Amino acid sequence: MKDILLRTAREEDAERLLAIYAPYVTNSAISFEYEVPSVEEFRQRIKRTMAKYPYLVAESADGELLGYAYAGVFKARAAYDWTVETSIYVKQGETGKGLGRLLHDALEKALQQMDIVNMCACISAPRGEDPYLTDNSIHFHDHLGYRLVGRFTQCGYKFGRWYDMVWMEKKIRQV
Repeated sequence: MKDILLRTAREEDAERLLAIYAPYVTNSAISFEYEVPSVEEFRQRIKRTMAKYPYLVAESADGELLGYAYAGVFKARAAYDWTVETSIYVKQGETGKGLGRLLHDALEKALQQMDIVNMCACISAPRGEDPYLTDNSIHFHDHLGYRLVGRFTQCGYKFGRWYDMVWMEKKIRQV
């Protein structure tokens, strides 16, 4: 993609990043949050993440934020420190243009520099045709080289229906 700057997120990006995230909360089952967090809560999430992990944003030439990606704790115990859980959100209307791939590849590179071994993605999965969720995220991760490692059935409930969770994993460093 041309004219896209990838940079580290800043706390002052919180309001604009929350604007990207909010529709995933209110209109989809991609996020299992029921309520959109406040700007201050979102700012604190960014701050907590950046204390240990990369948090990247994609910015257009005119300064519009188009998406973001970050890594977080997989499990809280020290033995898990070489594995992360990743998240990628692209502004609605901007999906399918390569931004997700661009963000993912930059995140993967940053994590490799931290000696991370595995990137994991916890993805909500529909149980058939669904107006709030597709399998697009699963296919996206599969295309990036992730492999399916587990499916938990009916573990998320939103919009009056049950959703499964799929765990996918990508090994990014040999040990």
